[in-house]
Amino acid sequence: MTTRLSIFPLPGALLFPGMQLPLHLFEPRYRAMISDAMARDRRIGMIQPRGDDGELYALGCVGKIAEVEALEDGRYNVVLEGVAMFRIVRELDVTTPFRQVEAELLPVIEDDTLSLGRRSSLELESRRFADVQGYAVDWDAVARLDDESLVNGIAQIAPFDSAAKQALLEAPDIETRAELIIQLRQFFGRHDGDEQVTLQ
Repeated sequence: MTTRLSIFPLPGALLFPGMQLPLHLFEPRYRAMISDAMARDRRIGMIQPRGDDGELYALGCVGKIAEVEALEDGRYNVVLEGVAMFRIVRELDVTTPFRQVEAELLPVIEDDTLSLGRRSSLELESRRFADVQGYAVDWDAVARLDDESLVNGIAQIAPFDSAAKQALLEAPDIETRAELIIQLRQFFGRHDGDEQVTLQ
């Protein structure tokens, strides 16, 4: 099934079904997009640009506006709730200031879980990464998360580049996504003498 979607191309911003993403919108074209979405079905498509030339990755996530705060100067604070993944069929020729696409909505994977070994490895690697980066984490709260919330939550907030983030988004299931997170954290977490993350 295809649908028409207004899209918000934003590098480094991932949304997954069932997860939330807070956004601050200040550009006039995206303020217009939020106004339009609120007048229709409250849905927008989150997707990453592939580069500086406006090209988009093919896969993104539909978000429904769960909360909206309209500020006096016209800006918006919104919270999106992930509904379903989508794949772009084609970009539409539109007169709106924001871009729109025809998109195929993808089925949501039900009961996506991790093996005990993968969950343990992910938590262990996350602790190592957080320690190296100096992040303060409530590990008791992390332990209470279900597998999907844990994996997708890490994927959303992890400080990886856009290409790595897109690879996480496109992983076919959370077991694969968790393994990729572990690999990326080991790769991105290597340090040089200046205590900076390095890719060597």
